[in-house]
Amino acid sequence: MYDFKPFQKSIADIKEWLRAEFGTVRTGRANPAVLDRVQIEAYGSRMSIKELATVSVEDARTIRVAPWDNSQIKAIEKAITEAELGLSIVTDEKGLRLIFPELTGERRDQLVKVVKDKHEDARVRLKNERQKVVDDIEKKEKTGDLSEDDKFRLKDEVQKMIDAAHADFERMFEEKEKDIKTV
Repeated sequence: MYDFKPFQKSIADIKEWLRAEFGTVRTGRANPAVLDRVQIEAYGSRMSIKELATVSVEDARTIRVAPWDNSQIKAIEKAITEAELGLSIVTDEKGLRLIFPELTGERRDQLVKVVKDKHEDARVRLKNERQKVVDDIEKKEKTGDLSEDDKFRLKDEVQKMIDAAHADFERMFEEKEKDIKTV
């Protein structure tokens, strides 16, 4: 009767966005995902690190970036520095070593706040998607495509999907918060 597939896709997209955003918030452990948004000016265009180098975890607090073309080391170093990730960068003949510093209590609190803001952004995005569906349902009821009973039943279904998504967001937030506070 009502096609919820676009709405469900939007929910899945928001979850994936939130997961990616949480992945970019670094904890005390080395995580290559913090480099996902870093863009390097190379060969006349903007490129990601994955397009220019191999990224691997050396140990719990170190990432190795090994460019395929050593002439790009300086450009990669500059881009990482400008991204202000709070990492120490050591350059050697094999490429770059990115060292994650120990997190202080104050820095942990700041990271939790950043994660909380991203969580709230996801909730706002979800609210906007919900409003689009509810408006569409009400429009269909006004044009006679849906009965009033159908409208209320569909709104209940929408709310159940929203509640499930909020529970997923909350679980993801709590996992990331725990990760930040315990590393």
